[in-house]
Amino acid sequence: MRIAQVSPLFEAVPPKLYGGTERVVHSLTEELVAMGHDVTLFASGDSITSAKLAPMRREALRLDPTVRDWVATYMRMVELIYRRAEEFDVIHFHIDYFPLSLFGRQRTPFLTTLHGRLDLTEFKEVYETFPHAPFVSISNSQRRPIPGLNWVRTVLHGMPVDRLTPQPGPQSYFAFLGRISPEKGADRAIKIAARCGVKLKIAAKVDSADREYFETAVKPLLSQGHVEFVGEIDDSQKPEFLSGAHALLFPIDWPEPFGLVMIEAMACGTPVIAYNHGSVPEVLDHGLTGFIVPDEDAAVSAVSKLGELDRGAIRRRFEQRFSARRMAQDYLGVYEELIENASLPRLRAVSG
Repeated sequence: MRIAQVSPLFEAVPPKLYGGTERVVHSLTEELVAMGHDVTLFASGDSITSAKLAPMRREALRLDPTVRDWVATYMRMVELIYRRAEEFDVIHFHIDYFPLSLFGRQRTPFLTTLHGRLDLTEFKEVYETFPHAPFVSISNSQRRPIPGLNWVRTVLHGMPVDRLTPQPGPQSYFAFLGRISPEKGADRAIKIAARCGVKLKIAAKVDSADREYFETAVKPLLSQGHVEFVGEIDDSQKPEFLSGAHALLFPIDWPEPFGLVMIEAMACGTPVIAYNHGSVPEVLDHGLTGFIVPDEDAAVSAVSKLGELDRGAIRRRFEQRFSARRMAQDYLGVYEELIENASLPRLRAVSG
């Protein structure tokens, strides 16, 4: 099958540090190539892939301070892909609403995986403008704000089973991994760890949009003796970081569409203590891979039960549910369905 994968341009594929969507695109692309498919990856030129790389700009937007209007780069990318559309059996977009208008007016089957939140008014308005465009959700909970879209499948994320693996050694702290933002709750994780008398290591990115939250709500807490701010880490550092933790703390306060850090922890055999929002009940198996809790008090109580969990079983559950091969097979089913539907004859309306 000739497949085009279209990645966001903010990070390289794979991302060098933080970058959830680009990391998923990399896992999917590499697995599809390994399965024998002819894959072209549209991404930034500093991406590394075994697919055919079609560079849409020299480097990732995050690394280029000269860019003042990133939307212009996306408009150019969509047009360039449109000109090549007939080269592919299916085109898989990961760039939100940008391709919907143009690609709804051409013949090559396409789909869009939505990776972010949908609970904003403007998102509902723009997506409902394209009722026939095919969408894939990354959790069933992600669909709730706009249930009436043309949802063709939910495909949970996956990643290569050998990317992150459990490392030997003792566990001596809690881990917080990902991004510093109000909805991710680093300040709540610090409070949970303090009440438990356990050290917390924070390996996270601070975006400019969240700088004020970091400075006012998180930074004042970093002086507490039980907190260590590590900063951003890459994949090579994650196995040791996650394996050395009693648990990953995930005290979110928003409708998380998926939460890739949860399966990264599971890959290392590390349980997750997560607040019950968004996709959490679809990703975690309560009492097997971690504990799903409603609030800070319940999170503290759950800590006492971590010893009941089998870290080997957590790893096995990750392999069963969240491998890149399973994700790729799920998407291939979607591609085949779209291609088959595109080949069916369509009745034309006849005016009477």
